[in-house]
Amino acid sequence: MTGWRRPSSRPFRAAVAALCTAVGVSLLTGCGAMPGLAKGADSKPITVMTWAPEGTKATNMPGMPAMAKAYARWVNDSGGINGRELKIITCNERNDAIQAARCAQQAKEEKAVAVVGSYSQHGRSFISPLEVAGIPYIGGYGLTQEEFNSPYSYPVNGGQAALLVGNGRQLAAVCHRVSLVRPDTIAGDELPELLDTGLRAGKREGAHDVRAPEDAGDYSDQARNALGGVGADSSLGTLAQGSALDSSCVTAALGNRTGTFFDSFRRVQEDHPKVRIASVLGSVRQSLVDSTGGSSSPLEGTYATGWYPAADDPRWDAMNKVIKKYAFDDNRIDPADPGTQTTWIAYTVLRSVLMSLNSDDISARSVRNALDHGHSVNTGGLTPTLRWGYGDMLDVPNYSRIVNPDVTYQVVRNGQLVPVRRGFVNVAKTLERYNPAV
Repeated sequence: MTGWRRPSSRPFRAAVAALCTAVGVSLLTGCGAMPGLAKGADSKPITVMTWAPEGTKATNMPGMPAMAKAYARWVNDSGGINGRELKIITCNERNDAIQAARCAQQAKEEKAVAVVGSYSQHGRSFISPLEVAGIPYIGGYGLTQEEFNSPYSYPVNGGQAALLVGNGRQLAAVCHRVSLVRPDTIAGDELPELLDTGLRAGKREGAHDVRAPEDAGDYSDQARNALGGVGADSSLGTLAQGSALDSSCVTAALGNRTGTFFDSFRRVQEDHPKVRIASVLGSVRQSLVDSTGGSSSPLEGTYATGWYPAADDPRWDAMNKVIKKYAFDDNRIDPADPGTQTTWIAYTVLRSVLMSLNSDDISARSVRNALDHGHSVNTGGLTPTLRWGYGDMLDVPNYSRIVNPDVTYQVVRNGQLVPVRRGFVNVAKTLERYNPAV
């Protein structure tokens, strides 16, 4: 028979995608429960990659690839992507620039349609290979400028830029002086001016910048330097004249080593108990509070700025149910960790895009085209609706790909990280004041 074409299933798939876009809908109602995975020619898996450092002396993020695997088990148990298996490959980035480039090369060799929910501070090493291969980078952790200026990158949060600007605004309300302890790395070099942008928006002077090795076992020297920057003399024997330290803060952004820094700081701080401490989520986690004494933790009263709602917010229920069912014995996954949360949101984006495409037309290019042409994703209130069209991006030097400028303010109270205020704080206007040339 000539002139006959098989009716397109795209309208049906688009309807399913629209119905299932909200996070957790398919988990709670079964809307994603299609009849098994497809067999035969159309059953070729859809391959994606997640990478993160594991087993290193610096920051490790094993929960991110573990969350990716759990997400795939859930999706495949619910019928896959329009009947096709979602296949996850992982790579240990090792906090190493060469290895980060190798992970990107592996993504190309494995014909990954995207790299999703990953962590690396070596943007210069991995973005170029991904661009050459045409592979989109969806929902990186947000550490590097490359994640926010490459047209192949689709960030789900405002990255370190939003955290530091938000932290500056949060601390400006309670601190007259601030010291920032941050990694002595290329990624760390971007942090002081970002924090200062937030402090200046609150009519405060810039922070005292304290560089620190990201793999040290003791930070006593950096703690003394930080205290000196907020009003103590170099010997820590006396305070600056008056009560300057009554409203002084030390904020640290050292990833997994922040707990080590705070331990050193507590010992050095004994004569100056009025100096408050602060950080950004990812550096201060509920697990760290729990391990240092819970309600009697020295972190009690610590301010923290994050990207997402607090870990006990009901909007995380869908993720928690997936973890409980598909990774119940995997202690690498901490539901309160921003890395785990970012991976969940990034895969929510990926699934939404894949479900909107014809199952026989899924590739790195088609995923990228859908994102570039206005595909929007509802994350169930964990972020604003995400879109990466030209009109959705902020005018921030070096961070032009930011589409989500929201942060949350939290504090450790009675041993729990809890919200300081309801809802998100939009730091878009403050971010747009950022001037790296200052």
